[in-house]
Amino acid sequence: MKLSPQINDSSREKLLKMLAERAYRFGDFSLASGRKSHHYVNCKPVSLSGAGLKLLSFSLLRAIETDSVAVAGLTLGADPLVTAVAFAAALEDRDLDALIVRKEPKGHGTEAWLEGPLPRKGSLITVLEDVVTTGGSSLKAVSQLRDAGYLVRRVVTIVNRQEGADLEMKNFGIELISLFLLDEVANYSKSFLK
Repeated sequence: MKLSPQINDSSREKLLKMLAERAYRFGDFSLASGRKSHHYVNCKPVSLSGAGLKLLSFSLLRAIETDSVAVAGLTLGADPLVTAVAFAAALEDRDLDALIVRKEPKGHGTEAWLEGPLPRKGSLITVLEDVVTTGGSSLKAVSQLRDAGYLVRRVVTIVNRQEGADLEMKNFGIELISLFLLDEVANYSKSFLK
């Protein structure tokens, strides 16, 4: 399990606090994977806030491979992430585009799976994800990108729920980098509530 070493301590602490306060809930939940859990993480209240997106964009950017020409992710959770990371890269004079991977091909026109400025075939793309559990959504994005002729070696997630995604990614030839583990967010939330 690999954590991103690239975030400075101050930004990491602020982001962890935001995730614990706004994204994490304890209770009885059904997850997208079909599993039941006492832990629920919805990063959208953080990734769709200005302050949260600012922290996330630069934190995620630090975990992107230096030779990546684009970041991509499965719609809807990754939409703000890929856009913000591409913008943060531009602020640092780095060429990095954003791609959105559809869950189904567009029903009209070109019937495209991918939206955004498509790079040359064979280019390296890094996949972004808000939360991984089993890795299914991320691997769907990876498959679509690989099928389109791109190289994908890494997925970067905000929160790793620690429920098998690491092994699934490894079996798929993907390195999973996590900004945070579920344990960290849950423990911070517990200490925050005391």
